[in-house]
Amino acid sequence: MNPQDSIAQESAADITVDVPGPEKRAVSTPGKDEQRLLFRGSRRTCRLMGVGIQSIGAYLPDRIVTNSELETQYGFEPGWIERRTGIQQRRYAADDEGTSDLAVKAARQAITKAGVNKADIDLLLVATFTPDFTCPSTACLVQEKLGLDAPAVDLQAACSGFMYALATGAQYVATGNSKLALVIGADINSRIVKPGDQGVAPLFGDAAGAALLTAGTSEQGLVCYQLGADGAGSSMLDRPVGGTSRPMTAELIAAGQHYLKMDGRNVFKWAIQVVTETIDLVLKKADVDVSDVKLFVLHQANIRIIDHAMKVLGIPPEKVFNNLQLVGNTSAASIPVALNEAYDQGKIESGDLVLMCGFGAGLTWGTGLFRW
Repeated sequence: MNPQDSIAQESAADITVDVPGPEKRAVSTPGKDEQRLLFRGSRRTCRLMGVGIQSIGAYLPDRIVTNSELETQYGFEPGWIERRTGIQQRRYAADDEGTSDLAVKAARQAITKAGVNKADIDLLLVATFTPDFTCPSTACLVQEKLGLDAPAVDLQAACSGFMYALATGAQYVATGNSKLALVIGADINSRIVKPGDQGVAPLFGDAAGAALLTAGTSEQGLVCYQLGADGAGSSMLDRPVGGTSRPMTAELIAAGQHYLKMDGRNVFKWAIQVVTETIDLVLKKADVDVSDVKLFVLHQANIRIIDHAMKVLGIPPEKVFNNLQLVGNTSAASIPVALNEAYDQGKIESGDLVLMCGFGAGLTWGTGLFRW
């Protein structure tokens, strides 16, 4: 992929954001007579209280891969990665680590922090789009490695995966069908990107994050949340082969069709629009002002997406937690890894309102205003 078409290449100043609505409409670029992605928004939101996050855990692989290493090894333009994305380095899993291994290590940290007996965990959800195998699920592998007595299943919503899994796990807890739910977001992105693709590969890193959900007070939980999808944009961020529609062949692998592909220019535009609209909608539906929210934790994809959306929404930088400069885009692990770091730094306390927003392939998004 030509880096000129990457998600990092488009200027945030070229983005226009309008009032959200359920209809499809063009996202245009001022000064260019060109149709962009048709984005389907949504006005649907939900509320789910009586759920608490008992603990958060995370795991980052040991190997640190710097921008200079990528620039030297693949001939990338010096300074291009940080200038366009804000990312300085990322972590890569070891050759003998699978997604389930990262997930287990994050889960163990969450279990230790909570001081609970793992025998009490009665639900396991793993959000990933880089599973160890097509079958069985990564969740079943995690269940075995942790020795859990719990139903286990994967959820696939790419970079929105943790928000989908969080909302799903919260349903079980709120209805009393789970006493202690383990929700994990984990991805090894370094295995699905073409190493020399400057427009895609440098954006991603590997990690896992885990949360333990339990019953909370009537004031705790998802004050307002939105899960959304627009399958019309599915081809804008995908792996073209490897499924039942286009099984892998030697020829397709040789052509690099098994790697993650991205229409970066349109994904960048869509991301800014969806982040701005969904956060604005959730805050308004919850009748909450920006000043009432303790911390905003967004999917760590690109600092220019985050900065532009926050500027449009009038959210001051001190209320936004970012760690992408050191970990890159870790897909489903992105939000829980950031939450874990923010919590450990004392930026989140009981009773705080925390807004989380994930967005990615599908196209999918998930935004939740959570009372800690």
